[in-house]
Amino acid sequence: MTHHMPTETAPQDRIWMAFPRTGATLGDTSSAREAGYAAWAAVANTIADHQPVSIIVDPSEADHAARMLSGDITRIVRPIDDFWLRDSGPTFVHATDGSVAAVDWIFNGWGGPAWTSSGNDRDLARFIADMAGVPVVPSLLVNEGGGIHVDGAGTILLTDTVQLDPDRNPHADRLRVEEEMTRTLGTTRAIWLPRGLTRDYDTFGTRGHVDIVACLPSPGTLLLHDQRNPDHPDHAVTRDLRAQLAEEVDAQGNRLQIIALPAPATQTDAHGPVDWSYVNHLVINGAVIACSFAEPDADREAQEILASVYPGRTIVPVDARELFARGGGIHCITQQQPSPR
Repeated sequence: MTHHMPTETAPQDRIWMAFPRTGATLGDTSSAREAGYAAWAAVANTIADHQPVSIIVDPSEADHAARMLSGDITRIVRPIDDFWLRDSGPTFVHATDGSVAAVDWIFNGWGGPAWTSSGNDRDLARFIADMAGVPVVPSLLVNEGGGIHVDGAGTILLTDTVQLDPDRNPHADRLRVEEEMTRTLGTTRAIWLPRGLTRDYDTFGTRGHVDIVACLPSPGTLLLHDQRNPDHPDHAVTRDLRAQLAEEVDAQGNRLQIIALPAPATQTDAHGPVDWSYVNHLVINGAVIACSFAEPDADREAQEILASVYPGRTIVPVDARELFARGGGIHCITQQQPSPR
């Protein structure tokens, strides 16, 4: 059976998330943890204003979740380790008859750094598939949902330092990965980025997830993170990526229209250069949940660009600073379940 991952603008039944639990990335003080809970809850509650949301809640956080989440959100209590659900959960696809299925990647905690554990998450994708009432498409590839982006018309973005990471897939090569993406997602043209943003290679990074760097809002169009400050290490990274992507073609053989999404003005935090990115937004039915960074001019420019590439959708900003402080953004903590075709 052939499966096909639709574009993120396709109609959706719901968004899946996981509520934060105490651990290395949530924070080591009460105030830090509360800020993390609030950031996740703000995203979930905002989405719930537009469409259904289901959220996995570790038993240890059931009281927090009940207190902070909208009553419209479906809470499912189950032990979890990580709460970046796009990575630990399934990737939803369509079967040839238009029904929905869930790809079950192997999740090993982004290559298994010492601070993470994934024992409770190993069968999370299957659990969510069962909750959604859809069949599972098994895969032996170690992969995360934040490490891929598709245009729904055959093109997929990948990163050498993610899918070919020796701590993820030590025996893989580009051809093997591309064949697995064709089998599970129905893609026919892979565009490989050599790396991701600089901060993503720090302790709590993913080693190059594409969904903070670039995305395909529609076939033939690519949004690219644009760090314009030459003193920031991502200035060279995004300059080189733009030069490469300008020479790439999509599954239809067409060159991509590259639209720059300028980075916010903030360059550093207490841990070094930031990777704050407007690319890491979530498309839902009738709206786009956009990262904001309390920078009115930069936020406004990004929202105008997003409105231009997602016509007819309302742009809804949510403060993403506390998310990025923990290693990701709005797209990273959510996963869309498309409607049957």
